[in-house]
Amino acid sequence: MVSVEERENKKLRTGYTTGTSATAAAKAALLSIINLTKIENVDVKLPKGSLIKIPIHSCQFYQDHAKCSVIKDGGDDPDVTHGAEIIVDLSFTDKINEIEIDGGEGVGIVTKPGLGLELNKAAINPVPKKMINENLKEITNEYNLKKGIKIIISVPKGKELGPKTDNPRIGIINGISILGTSGIVIPFSTASYAASIRQNLDVAIAMGNDTVVLTTGGRSEDFAKKIVDLPEHCFVQMGDFSGYTIQQCARKEIKKAYVVGFIGKLAKMAAGVKQTHVKGSKVDMNFLADLARKCSADETTIESIKKANTARHVSEIIIQNNVKGFFEEICNEIYKHMRKHSEEKIPLDVILFDFDGNILARKF
Repeated sequence: MVSVEERENKKLRTGYTTGTSATAAAKAALLSIINLTKIENVDVKLPKGSLIKIPIHSCQFYQDHAKCSVIKDGGDDPDVTHGAEIIVDLSFTDKINEIEIDGGEGVGIVTKPGLGLELNKAAINPVPKKMINENLKEITNEYNLKKGIKIIISVPKGKELGPKTDNPRIGIINGISILGTSGIVIPFSTASYAASIRQNLDVAIAMGNDTVVLTTGGRSEDFAKKIVDLPEHCFVQMGDFSGYTIQQCARKEIKKAYVVGFIGKLAKMAAGVKQTHVKGSKVDMNFLADLARKCSADETTIESIKKANTARHVSEIIIQNNVKGFFEEICNEIYKHMRKHSEEKIPLDVILFDFDGNILARKF
């Protein structure tokens, strides 16, 4: 993974989505049958009309069917699907001018509503389907090909990769999704994370739930599950995007939100930071020192807090010096800011955990 410093000092390489990978493999398969030759790369037209050249990993062809694959490349923002082989089996049908697209091994199946996809069908999003259709129709028109086309997309490692994504949470089982809105992966873009947050909330609502648990990551989610009895899809990993997430909750009329995390992210949120990963959003030690002063900490403790290395270090100082009420103040500040971000619409329950899963403080 590229460090923060590297992100800031060099231009990062874009990648391409699973949807673009499948489109490239489908285009190569069709061209290989038409030309009876192995295809080494193709130009894929993206949703906004630009072209991207994609290398073809493997290409087997016959007179009426072909099997080609692409290795998905996430650029400098690799996710769990980076390096996965996306395979397309293409064959002709009698349904002239129709293109059927379905999922095979390793492509997940949709089991919950709220995703804009048909239940019990392959998790292939509308944009990739449209990309495949448009790219293949260009070829069939060029070659005046009067045949129907059937495409099966498969991902050999999809079943093992699926659980490493948000798919199980939102009701997509046994594989990954074929995704992509722009066709390319923009390194460290907030867009994909924001989309996953909205999607998670949409699934919870579609399943009839109006309470969600917003966590800062997987570990805080695990601890939250021990004290909040809600279905898996109600747990939303907001990561660094606390302000955006609670705004979306308000927009989607969620009735209650738990806000759960550890001292590092929650100390930033308490200081009013809405996007806690951005440059300049380091933990404000002076702010934490002021909170400690409010809790009657002595000057030696306050000076130690100002010189602390991390928020975790601050929490150790607070505990060692028995400063009462400090963690409650953190929760109070978060409650105040998150209520403001939601335009006072969302009832909140803010929980601060220690690193063993014990509740340090809570505000509701």
